[in-house]
Amino acid sequence: MALHAYAAKRLLLAVGLTLALAACDSRSGAGDSASAAAKPAAAGQADASPGGDTLAAARKAGTIRIGYANEAPYAYMDSKAAKVTGESVEIARVVLKRMGVNEVEGVLTEFGSLIPGLQAKRFDIIAAGMYVTPTRCEQVAFSNPTYGVGEAFLVQKGNPKNLHSYEDVLKSQDARLGVVVGAIEGEYAEKLKIPSDRVIVFPDAVSALSGVQAGRADAYAATALTIGDLMTKVTDQPVERAEPFTDPVIEGADVRGYGAYAFRKEDQAFADAFNAELAKLIGSDEHRKLVEPFGFSKAELPGDVTAAKLCGTK
Repeated sequence: MALHAYAAKRLLLAVGLTLALAACDSRSGAGDSASAAAKPAAAGQADASPGGDTLAAARKAGTIRIGYANEAPYAYMDSKAAKVTGESVEIARVVLKRMGVNEVEGVLTEFGSLIPGLQAKRFDIIAAGMYVTPTRCEQVAFSNPTYGVGEAFLVQKGNPKNLHSYEDVLKSQDARLGVVVGAIEGEYAEKLKIPSDRVIVFPDAVSALSGVQAGRADAYAATALTIGDLMTKVTDQPVERAEPFTDPVIEGADVRGYGAYAFRKEDQAFADAFNAELAKLIGSDEHRKLVEPFGFSKAELPGDVTAAKLCGTK
């Protein structure tokens, strides 16, 4: 289920969310900093050069760069703590520390630019709650998922166009669906044949929320966790979660997305080592305590679903 100073300004003025979308600043906390700059690894950072061992370099440096898209509850900048946090980030911290990498540095990136940024070696892991899909599997190596979740809509107060599913948007003559660039919801809309001129693409969740408030989109489609998190922060705004809601049916199956970490294809050994430690954590009491503050529960556990299964290789 995607910032520059522009997004931060939109956040403070239009939404009043507590997330600080700080980009390209020098603040750090607990070994973290957020940077939107596409800069090469500096001395002391992991060397992801061709043929290099990314994990070994990260262990030597003691730090690694992770790409994130500022979408709560998966990965976002906590302004009060001045660090990147969220379900995906905090799990990564624990797993990487067990692997000998004590610090992570967040690199803020639009969601649609995460995979290109990873491939361009601007960072070494995508930690953004990214869904595992066959198309993405052709571009990156995924870890096994850390959660599974359905979809939801955020709409204007009273849901004036009575939108409770993607099918409702399709049947409407003029309803416009907001999605974040590069997010899976755009793919769902395309597969369900919602006209492209009625799919409004936003750079990030904050912009999509503002778009619904301003009437540029009639509904914002995102994961149920994303919408749930937004609703806890906009209680004084004229928007609501569409209730009830029916998940889309794609190729005869109800949609449930599974989020995971992404690595470069050449870092498959790194991904495998990460998976080995991840398997020890997911479903444990430590995992539960780690993700509960972000709204995750047993209902979101991925079960026996693997990256190989989601990629269609097993």
